[in-house]
Amino acid sequence: MLLDGDEWRRTFDAYERDAWRFEAQSVYTMPKEAENVASFLRGEAKPAEHNSRWHGRVRGYLASGRTIGRVRVVRQPLTDYQRYQFAWGIPGNIAAGEDIRVLDASQDDYGLPLTGTDWWMFDESRIVHLNFRADGTQIDREVFSGDTGPYSEWRRIALAHSVPFAELRGEASEWR
Repeated sequence: MLLDGDEWRRTFDAYERDAWRFEAQSVYTMPKEAENVASFLRGEAKPAEHNSRWHGRVRGYLASGRTIGRVRVVRQPLTDYQRYQFAWGIPGNIAAGEDIRVLDASQDDYGLPLTGTDWWMFDESRIVHLNFRADGTQIDREVFSGDTGPYSEWRRIALAHSVPFAELRGEASEWR
């Protein structure tokens, strides 16, 4: 089943305990972010309200006793988009309460599915694939109805081989 718009929002917001994302694209081409990415690349200051809607949602999840996190897979050198995420996106998401870790797959893929699919795992039982074109444009979101066991194992591996973004922060600036 494909999820779009309000259906995606309802599905996402319905999780009860834990939402976790495996984020492996080197670039996300999203029209809503295009101007912000361009501003970052021009060296402009981050807007004060950058990503504030997402931050509000994250704070709401935490206030209701739920958790949210992700592992961001990267390879060195970072892409311009990843540098934008590291400078403008991730710090604010963490300040809102999201647990974000980074896995450097430059030397090893750790047996993880580093393909064109990212995914969200909700309550360790439901998976939604985020399918992308090679240029980072999202094609669709699709509910996965098979065995979630491999996803639990991939999550375990990703968490075991990643580091909290805060620990990586100093190193990341040198990856440019």
